[in-house]
Amino acid sequence: MTEPLFLNNPYATELETQIIDMTEEGGLIPSASIFYATGGGQPGDSGRLIWSGGEVGIATSVKAERSRIALVPDAPGPIPAIGQTVTMKLDWMRRFRHMRIHTALHLLSVVIPLPVSGGAITAEKGRLDFDMPEALADKDAVAEALNELIRADLPVTESWITAAELEANPDLVKTMSVRPPTGQGKVRLVRIGEGEAQVDLQPCGGTHVARTAEIGPVSLGKIEKKGRQNRRVNLFLDD
Repeated sequence: MTEPLFLNNPYATELETQIIDMTEEGGLIPSASIFYATGGGQPGDSGRLIWSGGEVGIATSVKAERSRIALVPDAPGPIPAIGQTVTMKLDWMRRFRHMRIHTALHLLSVVIPLPVSGGAITAEKGRLDFDMPEALADKDAVAEALNELIRADLPVTESWITAAELEANPDLVKTMSVRPPTGQGKVRLVRIGEGEAQVDLQPCGGTHVARTAEIGPVSLGKIEKKGRQNRRVNLFLDD
């Protein structure tokens, strides 16, 4: 398998690793990765691979068989050989925006306490689809409550439980359409706040900021009706 180092250290921007295999489509399999693989509504990371005598741009990172991550080159050209030691360089600005938006969406699910039927993240915006039969009464009030949680500078931490423990606590799952990652029989929980100041706890395999103040101010965009009782809430970073 590929060791997913981004789970424990989402702030790592450079890593020396080894190419251990290649997919039939030409994806490069590293032994360890700081590049997040597409999943849970969050895009795969991009960046560059550098090795003795060459380098290649990486357009995205995706999941491959046997718990591996495949790095997809951005254009035809030289690639490292299997067994080659390479240096991964992450497109940090893009990733950090993903982290800020992802954590902001967790907080959005706090200020709109309704079941989530879908979601997506880009470097420009994020969105959650809610099981929301009636429109929000006051979008500005929701936006202010969201920004208040961001300004509170709450810590964002992680812990792990077993898949069986998750089955015994189904209320932890907010998303109706995305099954929490349960690889190796474990489930990663992302917690926002601590003790009496805890505001959110839910399964998540994505990357997040360490404290909510890193998100910065956000705005809510158009709220779109998607079906009989689903509404899409769009969220934007203000910088």
